[in-house]
Amino acid sequence: MGREVSESCVDSLLTEMVSMYCNRLYANKPELAASRIDAIGYQVGHQLSERYTMERPRFTDHLDAIKFICKDFWSELFKKQIDNLKTNHRGTFVLQDNRFRWLSRMSLDPSAENGDVSQENSEGSAENKAAQVPNMHLHFSCGVIKGALHNLGIACAVSADTSHLPACSFVVRIKP
Repeated sequence: MGREVSESCVDSLLTEMVSMYCNRLYANKPELAASRIDAIGYQVGHQLSERYTMERPRFTDHLDAIKFICKDFWSELFKKQIDNLKTNHRGTFVLQDNRFRWLSRMSLDPSAENGDVSQENSEGSAENKAAQVPNMHLHFSCGVIKGALHNLGIACAVSADTSHLPACSFVVRIKP
């Protein structure tokens, strides 16, 4: 039996990590905070992929590796498979999760984050900050996917789209 960590512990750890990098360490440098969060996700994804593929032979093509991420890897992390996988057969894959667990408890309502609706001067910055929170969490998720695929021998770039929370689409572009 493998070791497991409580889902609420992982959620809390991710929230605190994003908060620490965005609000304390790199409060005035969101690009640097995003880069650091992505790098941590990369390490996590790389190590998890190593653990989950120990007993498997190496994948022969990109599609097999992406299917592994969508089925087995995602199931280990989130107890469910990716809801939809699309490809253009030219190195671009879109992984759709209709209820992405790490974003399912987030709200985009800045008044819920701020607690005070009457301050008109800070309203714009509060809205901007509230909109950044899911994006910062997604840097970690993109890093996890990128690290896992790199461990499988696939160099790629990963981006995410959250136009309809808690649904999330990850776009994986294989580097030639």
